[in-house]
Amino acid sequence: MSTTLIIVLVVVAVIALWAIAIYNNLVGLRNNRENAFANIDVQLKQRYDLVPQLVATVKGYAAHEKELLEKITAARTAAMGATNINDKIEADNQLSSALAGLKVSVEAYPDLKANQNFMQLQTELADIENKLAAVRRMFNSATKELNTAVQSFPANILAGMFGFHREPMFEVSQEERAMVEKAPTISF
Repeated sequence: MSTTLIIVLVVVAVIALWAIAIYNNLVGLRNNRENAFANIDVQLKQRYDLVPQLVATVKGYAAHEKELLEKITAARTAAMGATNINDKIEADNQLSSALAGLKVSVEAYPDLKANQNFMQLQTELADIENKLAAVRRMFNSATKELNTAVQSFPANILAGMFGFHREPMFEVSQEERAMVEKAPTISF
């Protein structure tokens, strides 16, 4: 066997091993992102289970807030029916917006705020929202790692060949962004 042939075979083997390593890294990053979203799903499921209890408690005190409660129920139903990551992100943003409206509405009902059941549900909901924020950060971190790998040279060449592409982050919707960027009004 000639030296040239051995050198060519070694170069081909090194390139093949390099390509396999890049592909496996991309698969691992994609799986990390999917796992991070599965953690969001767990928290969303807990939130979806808690929302009907919260709505039922609030209905007893705030019957005239029917439209708001219907929005929350519809948003929860849409979120539970979402089938892919992007649809779930959009549905979750709608539910978050509806729940924010409920929090504002509750301020008008001092008796409701004093109700033990409501206070417990509100505490649980706040805990779930905090956990959701944490797992969303984890999801965005996993998405950033995947996107960086997919867009970096030379992995971007193999990523394109094997169908890896830039994935969206879990971001605030345009409606919520306007509310988030506005300074809160505090009054006593």
